[in-house]
Amino acid sequence: MRYLYYPGCSLESSSIAYDESLRWVFKALGIDLIELEDWNCCGATVYMSVKEVVSVVISARNLALAEKMNGDIIAPCNACYTTLCKANRLLKSNKILKAKVDQALKIDNLQYNLGVNVRHPLDVFVNDIGLDVIASRQKRQLSGLKIAPYYGCQIVRPEPGFDDQENPTTMDSLFEKLGAESVYYPMKVRCCGGMLMTTYENAALKLNKEILECAVENNADCIVTTCPLCQINLEAYQNRINKKFETDIHIPVLFFTQLVGQALGGNLKELGLHRHIVPIGEKVAELMEI
Repeated sequence: MRYLYYPGCSLESSSIAYDESLRWVFKALGIDLIELEDWNCCGATVYMSVKEVVSVVISARNLALAEKMNGDIIAPCNACYTTLCKANRLLKSNKILKAKVDQALKIDNLQYNLGVNVRHPLDVFVNDIGLDVIASRQKRQLSGLKIAPYYGCQIVRPEPGFDDQENPTTMDSLFEKLGAESVYYPMKVRCCGGMLMTTYENAALKLNKEILECAVENNADCIVTTCPLCQINLEAYQNRINKKFETDIHIPVLFFTQLVGQALGGNLKELGLHRHIVPIGEKVAELMEI
């Protein structure tokens, strides 16, 4: 089994731990993960609302590079995953847009023939590798760990994908198979505000407070997420939230690959668990025998 890996900008900067844990888990599962050569920023979501053609060209270049390497793209960042999927869908449904993008790609001696699928690693774990195979490689039980599985708003939207849009369960199923307990978490697809933290901070802080409080109130030991931006919003701003709303929230926010890696036997540094702003917590440290 072989996949092309599109890290995206966040996993090479603010979310290195996601990159480290993802690579480690794929290696532990014996799956080849080949980084896409000469990849560029996906364009994120802002370009879509400003210049659609420019936005799609930026994403299409990555798709064309993947097609040259004859493989499907794994995009762990929810924003990258959504943006690349949207570009792919637009190119398949809009012939006029496709012609404009083709013209732009020619300047870079590239062409895209619509032959690439964009996948999220959570989808690959559950639907390609399979829960039974992952559980068969388990070296460390997650029994007793209560998690709040936070999917965020992008991984299941805007169009239907590999999970339910209102009540996704793939992450729940994955960790329950590995022995953890998913707490009641109705905030699992509530938006964290994304880049609002840099434009309308008060609104973003309130959104994140509600997501964090829901996990704490339902006795979660940690929040587990699939998105770099969600992770940094929920973790890095806890002190600011506490100061503004007079709360006392201190809950670990882990990448889902870090928790899978713990189950498969990874250590603190291999999984980037030493990089967190909020300590990983007694329960997670106990599972890792730290």
